[in-house]
Amino acid sequence: MELRKPCERSVAPRKRRPRLASVLLVAVLIFMLMLLLLWFVHMPGLSPPAPMPSEPTQASAEAVRQPIDFRMDDFEIGWLAYHDAVMHTEDGGAHWMDADMPAIPAPPAAVPDGMLPWMAGRLPSPDTITVESKQYKVKKAQFLTANVGWALTEAAVQSAQQVPLWVTADGGQTWGHASSAEAVQGLAAERLRMQSIRHEAAYYPDSQTARQAIQSDWMLMPSTAAPGDIILVRHRSPGALEWQGKSYELQTFGAGYFTYLPVPMKTKPGTYAIGDQELTVKDKKFDTQHLKVTKQMESMRQDIQRIQADQKKIDRARSTSMPEFLFSGPFMKPVEGVLTTPFGYTRYVNGRLDSSHMALDLAAKQGTPVKAANDGVVVLAENIYLTGNAVYIDHGMHLFSQYAHLSELRVKAGDRVKQGDIIGLVGSTGFSTGPHLHFTFWAHNVPVNPDLFFDTTPFHWLEAAR
Repeated sequence: MELRKPCERSVAPRKRRPRLASVLLVAVLIFMLMLLLLWFVHMPGLSPPAPMPSEPTQASAEAVRQPIDFRMDDFEIGWLAYHDAVMHTEDGGAHWMDADMPAIPAPPAAVPDGMLPWMAGRLPSPDTITVESKQYKVKKAQFLTANVGWALTEAAVQSAQQVPLWVTADGGQTWGHASSAEAVQGLAAERLRMQSIRHEAAYYPDSQTARQAIQSDWMLMPSTAAPGDIILVRHRSPGALEWQGKSYELQTFGAGYFTYLPVPMKTKPGTYAIGDQELTVKDKKFDTQHLKVTKQMESMRQDIQRIQADQKKIDRARSTSMPEFLFSGPFMKPVEGVLTTPFGYTRYVNGRLDSSHMALDLAAKQGTPVKAANDGVVVLAENIYLTGNAVYIDHGMHLFSQYAHLSELRVKAGDRVKQGDIIGLVGSTGFSTGPHLHFTFWAHNVPVNPDLFFDTTPFHWLEAAR
């Protein structure tokens, strides 16, 4: 009988069950982890906060504010009005502060910076302005001078950094913010120019003369002269002018440029162009004087070498001058004496023609004090062969006064003197026939008539405050 082997059971399913269980376990863990993660993400208090509505910033709040008016009281102080506030500037509009007042205050009674109306010039009134190639319509413009002005426009945006009050310092050719370097420099330059105008204007005898001089390109003071006279020339710009074969440099003073212009004795009558002006030189006759001296005095004229050496010394002392007016009032006569020889007389000595007497001779007692005709600086004080003890004072702008034949010197070169200071005593030193003062003026080394400097415009140069 054949025996059967028992049937063999399959072992494959038993081997797969552990693997399937492991997979199911991993899946369950992943699922639970995902649930935990979702719960954690959506857990109250851990989610990112919802965005809150942003509060309007000060700049954005101000962006909708538009100025309605402004006023500048001078180059620094100004006001800017809104419907609900007033702002204030103290630097020409570069920075603005809350003024804490309901409206722009009343304008000051005083004229801005002490200016007279004519000093400002012709004021522009623009309807539009251009800022960085963009054109704006002007709501209001205010010019303090022909160069400096401010404009309130309609289209500019107001913010904490930018105020729609534009400024110009060149008459409206360019506009920008008052805090820009160009505006700051322009305002400073115009402020100095106005100060110069006021300073110069105070020296003229009246406002009308000041206005005429300062607003002119060229000004001759006076425009009519005679040989031996002197005029004062003013020009708007620096430079030099040519006259009678010499060049005269214009020196700055106030808002203009000046030089004294001597009219030499040999100048012929006629009309001469000075810039865009005309100088009329009229004929003038001078009297004759006959003087008798001793042979010893007459021989003094023969020492040519000594005379020439002295002249070089004098010319050297008068060759340089302070480039400004050192005086501010009219000149005074240095001594009260008797006029024995006027300026310009044709002098004959012992019957022979000698020269023209280019000074005033004022006879006075020996030792009479001699006073400085005006403020200045002593450039020479020593004994000169023909003029004896002599003093030369520089009054600025190449104008010098001369005092000769003194018995005693009371000053030395380099001394600063005031009008009325005693600089010496009347004497008769040098080529002299008796105690007297030989007194004259020199302009650019040319002798000029002293009579023009006493109580005659424009040589007053009198300050209005005096």
